[in-house]
Amino acid sequence: MVTDRGLQVLRAIVQDYVETHEPVGSRSIVDRHSFGVSAATIRNDMALLEDEELITAPHTSSGRVPTDKGYRVFVNHLAQLRPLSTAQRSAIESFLGTPADLDDLMVRTVRVLTQLTGQVALAQYPSFARARVTHVELVALAPNRLLIVLVTDAGGVSQRVAQLGVDVDESGLAQLRARVSEMITGRAIGEASDRLQSLLDGEELPSERALRTLAGVVMDELGEFRQERLVMAGAATLARREHDFRGSIHPLLEAIEEQVTLLRLMSEMVTDEHGLAASIGTENASFGLGEASIVTSNYAAPSGMARVGVMGPTRMDYPSNLAAARAVARYLTRMLDEDEASR
Repeated sequence: MVTDRGLQVLRAIVQDYVETHEPVGSRSIVDRHSFGVSAATIRNDMALLEDEELITAPHTSSGRVPTDKGYRVFVNHLAQLRPLSTAQRSAIESFLGTPADLDDLMVRTVRVLTQLTGQVALAQYPSFARARVTHVELVALAPNRLLIVLVTDAGGVSQRVAQLGVDVDESGLAQLRARVSEMITGRAIGEASDRLQSLLDGEELPSERALRTLAGVVMDELGEFRQERLVMAGAATLARREHDFRGSIHPLLEAIEEQVTLLRLMSEMVTDEHGLAASIGTENASFGLGEASIVTSNYAAPSGMARVGVMGPTRMDYPSNLAAARAVARYLTRMLDEDEASR
């Protein structure tokens, strides 16, 4: 049974190890923290923590370092989020201000977050699966080539060039625009896709060759809206922190490249009442990321909740990283709310 003082010793060990990257001994705890007890008493507390597998000795006659279980107890019960400084908050506001579009906003989000934390920054795009198509535009680039622009009420914008296979004049272009717009404008992504599929499943008339080609391209674009997407920044930080990982960083690099693993992991993380979540070390083993920790904060978009956060070694500054993720998430929510209100 770990005492209250023992838990405070655990807090000291986590904080000191994160700061110094050196195993923490009882003498250094007495010197750096005001416990008011002897080093021998602290050693007894550390022995109990070791019995509970919250700390461990990396080698004989050394100090102690937190285990993944110890980090979990620290995050759940002992961590106190540190408010961001005025300079940090100003950096977020100036960096995220006046983005060109949603893609630009998401890229800015991860860039500022990796600058604040020194970790790999991750941000889920808002889900457009429940969004509605608000606008369809067709722009002639050549008699048989069109630029298709789709816009949703959740801020999604898609552009795709379509080769029609036949020439279309201005009158024909207007008819195509009217037909496609009638089928999908004001409808949810799924319903719009179903209506286009019904057209493609129908009788193939020579007069509708351009329309059918256009419908297939638009369906592909709507499918992109339904895919989960992730934007990241700061992958180079892993190389600079390679000494913090017990094993290879290659599984993390592969996860960054593939994204699917990270999206699945982030979607399964359980948040607290503040929308914050942490998945630490061995808790990520089933995803092949047992060497890493991920902390996230929810943000609100018109189409639902999504997450923004950071990934790095288990030896990370959890309170500061969670605070940074929360601050960025709140600003991102505000930006998306303002964008929705301006429409």
